[in-house]
Amino acid sequence: SEDVLSKDAGECAICLEELQQGDTIARLPCLCIYHKGQVLLRVDIEFQKVAFTGCIDEWFEVNRSCPEHPSD
Repeated sequence: SEDVLSKDAGECAICLEELQQGDTIARLPCLCIYHKGQVLLRVDIEFQKVAFTGCIDEWFEVNRSCPEHPSD
């Protein structure tokens, strides 16, 4: 299910960036949470690049299980 994170929650196991209050997240049936939708990861001023990810969306394109609980 999709939700907005109400408080900081440590590190996303997919991108290794912090899950921060206000981030859009997906909460899986095992209760693990990951970034959902388009999340700003970094801005590189020198090369004028912006990196976005939708961690769980990209993960589910090639996997159908939780990254932390693949046997569930």
